[in-house]
Amino acid sequence: MRKQKFDIAVIIINYNSSEYSKKCIESILEHTSNSLSYEIIVVDNASEKEDYNRLELFVDNLGLLKVSLYRSRINTGFGGGNMHGVQFANANYYLFLNNDTLLLDDPIKTCYDFMEQNKDAAACGPQIYNENNEKQLSFDHFTSFAREVFGKQFVQAVFSKPNRRKTYSKPLLVDYVNGSFMFFRRVDFNSVGGFDTNIFLYFEESDICCRLKNQHRNTYFIPSASYVHYQGKSIKKAKMPIAIKIELKTSMFYVIRKNHGYLHYQALRLFFIIRYGLVSLVKPRYFKLFHRILIGLPLGRSLKQKQQITDWQNY
Repeated sequence: MRKQKFDIAVIIINYNSSEYSKKCIESILEHTSNSLSYEIIVVDNASEKEDYNRLELFVDNLGLLKVSLYRSRINTGFGGGNMHGVQFANANYYLFLNNDTLLLDDPIKTCYDFMEQNKDAAACGPQIYNENNEKQLSFDHFTSFAREVFGKQFVQAVFSKPNRRKTYSKPLLVDYVNGSFMFFRRVDFNSVGGFDTNIFLYFEESDICCRLKNQHRNTYFIPSASYVHYQGKSIKKAKMPIAIKIELKTSMFYVIRKNHGYLHYQALRLFFIIRYGLVSLVKPRYFKLFHRILIGLPLGRSLKQKQQITDWQNY
C-alpha cells in the first residue's frame, strides 16, 4: 500500500536524550496548524537501550499514525541520521528539527506559507530564542578563508552580508540558517542529494545551502516565525573537549575544500598551522588539534569512524 502523501515531514534525531524528544514532539502537536497535513519521523541514532525504550513507549502511547520511530543501529551523526529519516518521508517539504527545541506560535505553518508564496526559496529558518526568551543568532555566512581569518564582521562589511545581530521584521535572503530548524522544499533538497553524510558533525547546514546557492536556489531567514532552542544543552565552544574541536575543524576544512577548492583549503590550513602551533606552546592540550591540522584533517580520523554497530540482541 502506498504511504499517504503529506504537506510536511518533520524529521527529528534522538541520541540519548528521549526527554527532549518527547517534549519536542508534544510541542509540534500542540503548535502546528490543523490545516497542514504532516508526519513526524523520529530517528534514534543508536541510543542506549533504556533511552530508546522510553522513547518507544512514548510514541506507542501516543497512538498516532503520523508519528513514527525508526532505530538506526549505528550513530551516523546529524547528516546521516536525517538522511535515514528522509527514506521514510513522503511529503512536499522536509523540516529537520533538533530534538532540544520547542515551537512558539506556529513556525511550521509560517515557513510553509512563505515557501508556497516564494518559489525561488529552497530553504528557510525562523528566529531562535533561548530558554530565557533571549534572541539568538539564527543565520550565518558561508564558511570561507575570509570568515575564519578576518572574522564575520569583516565579511559583513566587505561582502555586504546582512548583520547577524540586527533585528529584522521581513524575510531576509541569507547564506544559511541554523541547523536546529531547517525547512526545505523537497525537490530542491533532493536535487543536491540532501545532507553530505561524509560530515559527522558541524557545518552540514552551511554545506547544503552553499550547494543550493550554486544551483541558484535561495535560503531565507523568517523573523516572524520562532522557536526555543535549549542552548544550554549544547556544549559551549570554550568548554569543548579537544576531540570535539578536532571534529569541528575536520568538518570545516572538508566543506571549504569541497566548495571553495584546493588552494583556498591550503591557504586556510597554513594559517591554522601557524595559529595552533603557537597556541599549543602555551596550551599543550591543543597539540592534538595542531597535529591533526598539520596532517590535513583526514576524514578517516573523524569520530564517525569510531562508531560501533549496536547488537540488536541487546534490545
